[in-house]
Amino acid sequence: MSEVDRFLNQPVNWLKSTGPESDVVISSRLRMARNLKTFHFSGRLVAEKRADLIREVGDVVRNSNFLKKASYILVDGLCELDRQFLLERHLVSRELIAEEGKCAVAITPDEMVSLMVIEEDHLRLQVFQSGLNLLETWRIADEIDTELEKKLEFAFDATLGYLTACPTNVGTGLRASCMLHLPSLVLTKQVHKVLQALSKLNLAVRGLYGEGTQASGNFFQFSNQITLGQPEEEVINNLEGVIRQVITHEREAREYLKKKRKSKMEDQIWRALAALKAARLMSSSEAIQLLSLVQVGVDVGILQGQVTHTDLNQLFLLIQPAHLQKTNGKELNTTDRDAFRADRIREYFSKVVL
Repeated sequence: MSEVDRFLNQPVNWLKSTGPESDVVISSRLRMARNLKTFHFSGRLVAEKRADLIREVGDVVRNSNFLKKASYILVDGLCELDRQFLLERHLVSRELIAEEGKCAVAITPDEMVSLMVIEEDHLRLQVFQSGLNLLETWRIADEIDTELEKKLEFAFDATLGYLTACPTNVGTGLRASCMLHLPSLVLTKQVHKVLQALSKLNLAVRGLYGEGTQASGNFFQFSNQITLGQPEEEVINNLEGVIRQVITHEREAREYLKKKRKSKMEDQIWRALAALKAARLMSSSEAIQLLSLVQVGVDVGILQGQVTHTDLNQLFLLIQPAHLQKTNGKELNTTDRDAFRADRIREYFSKVVL
């Protein structure tokens, strides 16, 4: 049994659509970058020092009030499939699973907190919450960070703040982000105007899996770009203010579709549902796009009572390549994955009446 198999059959808590504004905001995430003063930055760490750092952080994690029940996993010892599985669950970054040297991750049982060890920085603390819940997410992250700092000496400058490998993270080392589902803005072709406006506000817009990825299934991640010279509360309040504006735009676009393009919208939703109920082969990209249209059907009331946001959020995750293969118990080629994905989707939507 793999170290990550314990997470396979449990739902991801932050995908349960229980948080505020969860019809648009899938999740809130706070990430903090920290480096230990007594070690070179990650890019200059030799193998022996990497092992020492992982051991030192592991001892702190096991004696932490917040993280003592976390699974402490040596990522470099995992197979490629297990690494991809952790990435799909957003517990690690693309950079961590690409690391060739020793690295690790601590994951709490509810998967709301993960602590990556030796990524671009020595520590990357991540905290997730459902919906638009940035302040609560930051409160939890701040408490964990405070506890870690009592036992680990972080690299800190009185003028610059926390020192990081990338200058863009110097200062608070904090990146706040929200994952939004914006199908109505995409269908009304307004999303590019929104994204252009956000770029002028020093906000980064990325895809489903963060930096270096493109938007897929109408999912977008919005995050702050500046960490130097801004207090944490200011960063969070600024981002939340912008997110609330985007939520308003998405809901207005939803209402426009209902009033001005009702027939065309309904046709797209029912066609998507029919394909999901009947297809024998389906790629990840096609499935995510069709599921996104079904979620519009839930939002506008067409499929209310038959499909839920929570189920769709979980389904978005379970049909990803590594999850399909872990569920199947073996590695699958592309065609077999597409067939198994279609099977899982048909099974779920068999209860939905056309």
